[in-house]
Amino acid sequence: MTDTTIAPATDNAPAPGTPLLEARGVIMRFGGLTAVNNVDLTVNTGEIIGLIGPNGAGKTTFFNCLTGLYVPTEGSVSYKGAVLPPKPFKVTQAGMARTFQNIRLFHNMTVLENVLVGRHTRMRQGIIAAIVRGPGYHRQEAEAREKAMELLEFTGLAAKAQHLARNLPYGEQRKLEIARALASEPGLLLLDEPTAGMNPQETRVTEELVFAIRDKGISVLVIEHDMRFIFNLCDRVAVLVQGQKLVEGTSDVVQADERVVAAYLGTPYEETPSRTTEEQQ
Repeated sequence: MTDTTIAPATDNAPAPGTPLLEARGVIMRFGGLTAVNNVDLTVNTGEIIGLIGPNGAGKTTFFNCLTGLYVPTEGSVSYKGAVLPPKPFKVTQAGMARTFQNIRLFHNMTVLENVLVGRHTRMRQGIIAAIVRGPGYHRQEAEAREKAMELLEFTGLAAKAQHLARNLPYGEQRKLEIARALASEPGLLLLDEPTAGMNPQETRVTEELVFAIRDKGISVLVIEHDMRFIFNLCDRVAVLVQGQKLVEGTSDVVQADERVVAAYLGTPYEETPSRTTEEQQ
């Protein structure tokens, strides 16, 4: 990856270590099913946070609440202290971008065109300018292409800028989705299972890419099933089980928690009863 300049949407950004995203008491119900139950989560500037849990734990549903795809039944989601409107395009404009568990590229468009799509929230020309196509329009289009190429260079895809997205290998399609998300200049990037289906080498490359993104000043919240990837990558990890946050802490704290082990093995964890006075004697 080349050291290119990425300008996240961090004007007047909080100082490193201060809250960027704050979810408070998020509940998401579908009829009688509670998919997310009273979940709190904070992502600070400069952090990489992991969100893990067994299948069906509510991780992607929680992501959808954060990014405006779902309107939480209860609770609030704020970014830089402002409550986010439940509309994905406004969430993106505010400074959050995401990828999806299932790749959602425009397969019949080129790699470069896919990244340019991600630039639309930062384009300032209106519909009249697009029709007239004056000097300002052409100048902004040129700037958008330049920034898109910088992102392709950053993610290692510059040589395939004119390839159709559908012709990329699976691992590169994942990287292209990340590049497209970065094109909106986010302050926070949300990744939904970015290494799903990857081999160990591709996973290592993705790990390096996420670290490089954080080094550019962009915080990251990531869902992943690959525990080695998560524990190597993240400053903190939160565990969801049946829609509730079971534990949150450093990788060492989470790995040592017997409740997490029990949740992944599918067996209930019971607290060890305290010893009686006679046993202690």
